[in-house]
Amino acid sequence: MRRLLAIGLGAALTVMAVTGCSADSGSGSSGGGSSQIVVITPNPVGVDAFLKLSVDGSKAAAKAQNADVKVYESTDPTSISQNLQAAIDAKPKLIIAIGFNFDDLMKTAPVDNPDQQFLQVDSCPENPAKNLTCARFKEYEAVYLAGVEAGLLTKKNAIGAVAALDSPFIHRWTDPFGEGAKSVNPKTAFTPLFVGGNNPFSDPARANAQATTLGQKGVDYVMAASSAGNTGVFQAAKAGGFNAFGVDVNECGKQPGVVVDNAIKRVDVAIENAVKAIYGGKPGGVTEYGLKEDGVGLTGLEDDVASSGCLIAQHPDVLAKVKEARDQIVAGTLTIKDPAAA
Repeated sequence: MRRLLAIGLGAALTVMAVTGCSADSGSGSSGGGSSQIVVITPNPVGVDAFLKLSVDGSKAAAKAQNADVKVYESTDPTSISQNLQAAIDAKPKLIIAIGFNFDDLMKTAPVDNPDQQFLQVDSCPENPAKNLTCARFKEYEAVYLAGVEAGLLTKKNAIGAVAALDSPFIHRWTDPFGEGAKSVNPKTAFTPLFVGGNNPFSDPARANAQATTLGQKGVDYVMAASSAGNTGVFQAAKAGGFNAFGVDVNECGKQPGVVVDNAIKRVDVAIENAVKAIYGGKPGGVTEYGLKEDGVGLTGLEDDVASSGCLIAQHPDVLAKVKEARDQIVAGTLTIKDPAAA
């Protein structure tokens, strides 16, 4: 049986492994482990919009179930494993693991702990155990639509992306951006760059440097997909005179006059739906959230786009064409390839 903690670690170290742990109570008393939800993040939440939305969604879901929430913030792969083991030892009603970083662990932990309910958000291993519920997103559909916007708006026929890692999963935020642009402007050249390093999801300085490089190459629109590093991309865009796109939530306010639109992901809604099902006695299975399910989208397609602070609000003609592409995807007449698919 695979151990999540290295052999020889004592109880004291197990407690210390709950890196950056914070306890946040929802409505109602703890009442023991059975009423608790433990959320484990792969990185410190900080200003990471995706993680903040995930934690907020977990709190809302817990409140609806009269449960308490504890958040274990990880800092690296080792602390991810240690935090998961600490959560399992606490025996809560539900453990929520955020992100693809948990893929390998979710292959084994639910099997080794059949009486524990797990929820993985934003990814899922193949053939998940019956006590593992998964909520995944077709973010690449929204990114494609953002690419359509970039292809229609570019004056230089050159666009790019700054993403956290050069991996198949992260390519969901890069490849479709270029494909969407080329679908409406075949002359568009697309250049993706990646943050990498020791902290790819929270390194504004490296993200800024990569975005600056794209600007120097003549790119005028950049997809920012570097999580907490996006602030660096937006700062580079302002300094370099080009524009950017945000992800997960409306990031237009982070650098007014710079961000065109956002490929949003309704993580909070997916978590609330999954927790409701689990507490209702219907755990397990994989739910996909795409444009058709209203699980992903663009800020520009929201009813309040006029007050969003996003530059796309100034281009109703572009939005009209984006809506056409959105409707084709929803109807199934246009299929966007998943870059992470085998």
